[in-house]
Amino acid sequence: ADMFANEEGGPEPDWVITEREQFSDFRDLNKDGKMDKEEIQHWILPQDYDHALAEAKHLVYESDVDKDQKLTKEEVLDNWNMFVGSQATNYGEDLTRNHDEL
Repeated sequence: ADMFANEEGGPEPDWVITEREQFSDFRDLNKDGKMDKEEIQHWILPQDYDHALAEAKHLVYESDVDKDQKLTKEEVLDNWNMFVGSQATNYGEDLTRNHDEL
């Protein structure tokens, strides 16, 4: 009700329809109309999703200006705010250490 107050007879916004479909197609695995502990765990920590790899790909995609799939020191420094805000760099702490690859 905080995000959408369903007025009687009024149409649902597209995002609500999409969320309902996501719930019924992907979240409610046993089709009982609610999410149990296992379904919530699968949603929050899916077994087939590598969070570290996804974050690393995100950082490269956003920072790799010349799109050569390699980051230069300048590309990292130009996007320092993205790196210090990333869990992949331990919120910037890893950037203060000496690295041969840099």
